[in-house]
Order: sequence, then C-alpha cells, then structure tokens
Amino acid sequence: LKREDPKAQRSLYDKYSARMLGLCCRYVADEMLAEDVMIEGFLKVFGKIDQFNSDGSFEGWIRRIMVNEALGYLRKQKRLLEDTLSDDAVNIPDYQLADQNIQAEELLSLVGRLPTGYKTVFNLYAIEGYAHTEIADLLGITESTSKSQLHRARAMLQKMLGEWQKKKK
Repeated sequence: LKREDPKAQRSLYDKYSARMLGLCCRYVADEMLAEDVMIEGFLKVFGKIDQFNSDGSFEGWIRRIMVNEALGYLRKQKRLLEDTLSDDAVNIPDYQLADQNIQAEELLSLVGRLPTGYKTVFNLYAIEGYAHTEIADLLGITESTSKSQLHRARAMLQKMLGEWQKKKK
C-alpha cells in the first residue's frame, strides 16, 4: 500500500472501518464522536503507512493507532479518569457471574455504561490485551491505579449483571 493512493486507501477503509468503529465506540460513547476519532485514526494510518514493519499483523498495527487516537481524544476531553472513585463501586456485593447466556452485545452495552476511567482500563486490559504496565504508560497513571480501576470496573459490571439478571426474570 503506497502513500496517497486513494483507491488503496478506500479499500483499506472499507475492509477495516466497521471493526475500528466498534473499537472506538468502546472508548468514546457517542457514536458520531467515535466515528470522528476513527477517521482521525485512519488519517494517521494513511500518513504513517510507510512506518508499518511486518513485525506484527497489519490489523493489530491499525488497532493500536485507533486505541491511541481514542485515548488522545479522552485526554483532550479531560474525561479519562474523572470517575476514579465512584461511590457505586465501593461496596458492591460479589455476584457470581449473573448469567452465562448474556449476549456479547448486551455485555458490551453494560461496559459502555461504566464511568470513563473504568471503561478505558477495562477495554485496554480485558478486550485489547494490554498489561497493567502498558496501560499505566498509555494513560499516565500508576500500575496500581490501573489495577484498581480494573477491579472497580469488574465489580461494577458484576453489580450491573446482577441487576440485568433480575430484570430478565
């Protein structure tokens, strides 16, 4: 893929845009803003295409750019860690997995309702596969803050799953 080849760029966009929009939506709740983030990410992909070395997968390289773009957007909005200590997450009962049959869409919807800081760390760790040290570096937080955010996100998700299960009955 050469730089500034519109047909190749369109082909690349068509191939990856749906998956990358889903990724961006996991970080930026508003779909229109997530699409803006995704488009900015693709502009970076197109501008840096010659920097891709075949060490990893091409899609993985694009995903990393999209994650970084989403995190940059959140930093600009100063929303990344606004909710670090939510009262809702302090004394949450320890539910067993609320329902083994929860659909992925429903679970992602619950994740989307988490406070921004929790959601960001949860996505990076549980979905993108980053380690806490990497998350700490990406977000400018300590490793223990990353672990704490993940723990609180999981606890809040367990509570949400419990409530979801009660509604389903």
